Amino acid sequence: MVIQQKIKQWLEENKQRGVRILQQLVQEGSTRGNESSAQAVIIEKCRKLGLTLDIWEIGKEALIKHPAFSSDRKDFSGNPNVVATLKGTGGGRSLILNGHIDVVPEGDRNDWEHDPFSGRIEDGKLYGRGSTDMKGGTVSLLLAMEAIISLDIKLKGDVIFQSVIEEESGGAGTLAAVLRGYKADGAIIPEPTNMKIFPKQQGSMWFRITVKGRSAHGGTRYEGVNAIEKAMIVMSKLQDLEKARNLKITDPLYSKIPIPIPINIGKINSGEWPSSVPDIAVIEGRMGVAPDEDMKSAERELEFCMKKVAEKDDWLKKNPPQVEWFGGRWIPGNLEENHPLMSVLSESYEAVKGKQPVVEASPWGTDGGILSRIGDTPVVVFGPGVTEAAHDVNEYISIQEVFHAAEIIALAIMEWCGTGSDRHN
Repeated sequence: MVIQQKIKQWLEENKQRGVRILQQLVQEGSTRGNESSAQAVIIEKCRKLGLTLDIWEIGKEALIKHPAFSSDRKDFSGNPNVVATLKGTGGGRSLILNGHIDVVPEGDRNDWEHDPFSGRIEDGKLYGRGSTDMKGGTVSLLLAMEAIISLDIKLKGDVIFQSVIEEESGGAGTLAAVLRGYKADGAIIPEPTNMKIFPKQQGSMWFRITVKGRSAHGGTRYEGVNAIEKAMIVMSKLQDLEKARNLKITDPLYSKIPIPIPINIGKINSGEWPSSVPDIAVIEGRMGVAPDEDMKSAERELEFCMKKVAEKDDWLKKNPPQVEWFGGRWIPGNLEENHPLMSVLSESYEAVKGKQPVVEASPWGTDGGILSRIGDTPVVVFGPGVTEAAHDVNEYISIQEVFHAAEIIALAIMEWCGTGSDRHN
C-alpha cells in the first residue's frame, strides 16, 4: 500500500509533464509514412529515462516474405521502430509494453471543431487525432515506467517498451520486433478499451470481390447485365453469412457486443456513365475473425459462400464472383481468462479503482495476435481512451484516465516482474 501511494503521488506531482508529452505526440501528426517526428519525441523521452534503446528501420526481406506480413507498403525508410528496455536484475518475469505510434488519417478537416493535430485541452480532455488511438495509452506506459525509475523501485524482470509503426495497416512494426527477437513472458497493449480488460481480440482481414456484368445502353438496359444489381445479390449473401457466423459465437465475453465478428462492406466501385449499364462492380470490405478461429478457415467460409451464390443465379453461374484477399490482416488473439497476467492486471485495477474490472473481448483487431501467435507472448489489451472516439472526428481522451491507467500498469509491472535490490540500467 505504501508503494502504491508513492506511485499515485508521483503521478500527481508530474501531471503537467505527462500531459505535455501527450500533447507533443498528438501534435506530431504521425499518419502512415510520417511517423518519424513522433518517434523522435519517444526516443528523447526514453533516453532521458536511461533506457537501452534499439532504433531500426523495418522492411528487410525476412519481414516482407513472412506469412503474417500483410502491408501494401514496402518502403519504410525514415520511419523507424523504437524499442527501449529497462533491464532487471534477473530472476523475474519479463514484460512487453507495446504501443503503436501510427494514426489513421484525419479525414475532412472541416468536420473537426479544432485542428485535428492541435492537442487542445478542454474540460479535462485532450483532443486530436491519435489521442485515444493510442498515444494516450503510450503515455500511460511511459509514465508507469518513469514512476518506477524515479522512485528507485528495483525490478527483477526486464520491461521492454515498444513504439511501433504500421499497426493500423496490419502490424508490420510489431511483426518486425518479434522477428528481431523481442519476446517476453507477458505483454500489455494499451489500446483504448474504456479501461476494460480484453484477454481476447478479434482478428480481421480485407477482401475484394469482383462481380462481372455485361455493358449496354441505359435505354435498352435489358440487353445488358447490370453488375451493380448482381453485386447487390452478393452483398445480401454477405449479410446472411455474417448472421450465420455470429450465431456460432457463444463466448460470454462477447455477450454485450451486438456483432462479435462483423463483415463490413466498406467500399463499392462501379460504373462510368449514368446512361450505361456497368459491366463490373468491385466490393471491398473487412471480415472479422473469432479469437479462436483460423484465418484460412474464415477465408474458405467466405469463398464457399460466393460459390453458393453463383450456383443460384444463371449469370453468376457462368461468371462467378472473384474473391481476393489483400491489404490489412490482423491475427486474432486468445488468452485464457485465468492466466496469471490477467490476475495481476485485474488485482492492480481493483487496487486503484476500488472495484473489479470489466472483462470483455475486443471488438477490433490489435497487434496482440502477432505477439501471441507469432511471438509466443501472452497478451492482455487494456488502456485508457474511448473506443467510440477512435478513428472519429474530434477524437479525444480523458486526461484523468491516462493517469489512472499509468498507475494500474505501474502496479502490474512491479507485481509481474518482481522487485529486488540490484536493478541496473
